[in-house]
Amino acid sequence: MGVTDLQSPSRLRSRHRTADRKPLAFLRAHSLSLGLAAFVVLWLVLYARADPSSHWGAFYGNSIADWFGSLVTVVATKFWYEKGSVESRLPPRWRKRGPQWLRDHSLTLVILLTWAIWTGWYRGVDPNSKAGQVVGNVVSEWGQILGLVWFTKVLYERGSKESANARSR
Repeated sequence: MGVTDLQSPSRLRSRHRTADRKPLAFLRAHSLSLGLAAFVVLWLVLYARADPSSHWGAFYGNSIADWFGSLVTVVATKFWYEKGSVESRLPPRWRKRGPQWLRDHSLTLVILLTWAIWTGWYRGVDPNSKAGQVVGNVVSEWGQILGLVWFTKVLYERGSKESANARSR
């Protein structure tokens, strides 16, 4: 009799279920960013096939920038931190690394750096081309993201959970 013959079928099933949970745990842990990324891909595919001068083409181009901005906001606030911004959190592995000013403003610095890259690309393309329209929208979106990061540090909105948390500090 082998070792597997001594194991009960329910024990084998539970071990199999544990192995199956790892991909599900990853999907559950990252479902928001994966869902947002799926929409970015959807809008990119639809825009690639659309006429940018049509209503649908313009909609797809705007949607790329909007959904991409949401994705960046979700992912960026996981990895970078802005002191005083309720939405950003300093990951534990960063708490004692690098100069304090860099840790305190890493989210702003990353947004500014990537905004400069997007702006440089936008300056080099025809603003009326397919790429130019989307990149122009992304440049605008980055400005909004940066504004939200800074505004959540200093401004207050009655009834907003984020403002209430910031106000209670």
